[in-house]
Amino acid sequence: MDRRHENPGRPRGKNPRIAHASRKSFPSTHPCHVTLRVRPGLRTLRDRDVVREIEAAFRRGSDRKEFRLVQYSIQADHAHLIVEANGTDALGRGMKSLASLFAFAVNRALGRAGRVLADRYHLRILTCPRQVRNAIAYVLLNARKHAAQRLGHLRRAGLANVPALPRDERVDFASSGRWFEGWRRPVRRDGSAPAVANPRTWFLRTGWRMHGLIDPDETPVRA
Repeated sequence: MDRRHENPGRPRGKNPRIAHASRKSFPSTHPCHVTLRVRPGLRTLRDRDVVREIEAAFRRGSDRKEFRLVQYSIQADHAHLIVEANGTDALGRGMKSLASLFAFAVNRALGRAGRVLADRYHLRILTCPRQVRNAIAYVLLNARKHAAQRLGHLRRAGLANVPALPRDERVDFASSGRWFEGWRRPVRRDGSAPAVANPRTWFLRTGWRMHGLIDPDETPVRA
């Protein structure tokens, strides 16, 4: 039997960490912050060959009639997404498709078969401009947040001479920051085709800017 065609998406375990209850309904005007986590033991998702496969998958699935992937970042064992959907049902259909594309891309890059996702995706509905602004910064600067945490651990361990994170004109290569138009100062772009859709909600187009553009050197806070 060819195991390459087994479903690599969401597992149906007996005791999932995130209960499979009905999702809370929300209006289509509210974007969502979604987190996908992969099973333990996989190679880091931030290897460039894995990132390229996931990026290509996102290009195919980012813009559906009722669902859009607007921002993302890929971390070692999880991915953060900001999405728009025309309600709970559209979110479920869109995430089922996108999660499957994500999982198959990871398997292709890693040369493996089988399940990829550790559990059902985690969802946070964003209901005000400040939440949306914080979520965008949190997603696009997530790698910087993790780097700041590692430096903090080193300093608490007694390595007082560990330098601060440097300023950088580049954005995280494993994120949609290359196509983001809300940076406070210019950043380097690579000219590649976007792997995300243009936002349609007021929150993601205009509303979040009420609280200021995003500095590529800031350390983000959770939305």
